[in-house]
Amino acid sequence: MPQLDRAPVPATFDADERLRWVERIAHLMDSQFRLPGTRFRFGLDPLLGLLPIVGDVSTTVVSIALLLTMLRHGASGAVVVRMALNILIDTVVGGIPLLGNVFDFTYKSNERNVALLRRHYAEGRHAGSGKGLVALVLLGLLVAVGLVAWGSVALLQAAWHYFAAPPVYPA
Repeated sequence: MPQLDRAPVPATFDADERLRWVERIAHLMDSQFRLPGTRFRFGLDPLLGLLPIVGDVSTTVVSIALLLTMLRHGASGAVVVRMALNILIDTVVGGIPLLGNVFDFTYKSNERNVALLRRHYAEGRHAGSGKGLVALVLLGLLVAVGLVAWGSVALLQAAWHYFAAPPVYPA
């Protein structure tokens, strides 16, 4: 029976170009830009989060893609769960109108996940796989994204009906 050749796992995080790509995308999403005159940094995540529904869903999809890349390149099940929780917190709280927008500027889930993976590599425990656990986590993330999208649509509909209703004058 032929065996599939698997590429050897690099000894360090920086030795793998795909993981450096993850780090660059995480930086773009979380802290690419600096507010002039301050040390405060932000990325595309909070900017895209200003777009109702589409922005929140798109940033979650990018985070999940980064998570899957990290999983394929050595993240163990326990680390993946912690990463998924970071994404879940970012998705759920980030989906709340106004409060979520402020939260997105401060909570940098992608960079937190890269830091978790770097620590995992530094400890030399980067050869694991937790595919069953990841399937469960992805299902949970899809449910969270669906709930955020549904809640956003319901909120927009309620606001539309509130402002579209004719004024009621007392008789």
